[in-house]
Amino acid sequence: MIEHDRRHTVSQHLIRSLQQMVVRETDTKNAGTYRTGNVLITGSSHTPPDAHEIPHLMRQFVRWMKAGVEKYHPVELAALAHHRLVHIHPFVDGNGRTARLLMNLLLMQQGYPLVTILKNDRRKYYDVLDQADKGKQAPLVRFIAQSVERSLNLYLKVLVPRARNEASQAKRYMPLSEIAKNSSYSAKYLNLLIRSGKLEGHKERRNWVSSLEALKDYEKNRLRKR
Repeated sequence: MIEHDRRHTVSQHLIRSLQQMVVRETDTKNAGTYRTGNVLITGSSHTPPDAHEIPHLMRQFVRWMKAGVEKYHPVELAALAHHRLVHIHPFVDGNGRTARLLMNLLLMQQGYPLVTILKNDRRKYYDVLDQADKGKQAPLVRFIAQSVERSLNLYLKVLVPRARNEASQAKRYMPLSEIAKNSSYSAKYLNLLIRSGKLEGHKERRNWVSSLEALKDYEKNRLRKR
């Protein structure tokens, strides 16, 4: 199903296969095929292109994807690809679900976790898609990046168990303000280290947390580079 290429695996065949999986139980007639008629999207100001344009637009989309691998950050590329596919609306049904599957495939290829659009975020999700239709893509990219960050935080949270004894105390995640009291770094600087990928940490609700062990590892790596 996937065309093998070290740098790029997205093809029209792959996208049609994803859509086929999405609607195979509900729309066997149109599964895996581009629409042949024009459609309107309920609740959206965007009118999808005419059906006769779909093959050409999809060829352009795949070419854009290939160029985008070098041009965009993986999360940005995944978000923009999601929007472009929904904007083209190449299928009768399953366009949004297919676009989200493609987005997650691109993210997973680069080592990122799956992104799930929470029920409480759906209104915001449709709002940023609408803004992207009008040329404002930054809100959508930011929304997807925050969703990726939330997924990463969930994974990181379970990697290191809460401390139950003194031996594991150094591994315990704690607020940056608490770590700052036992180090020469301010909480603000520790936050910067986490965001730049130099210090292991994640967000719990609205607070960034890390561990004394992670800080020790950062200092060791810093000494090695000198």
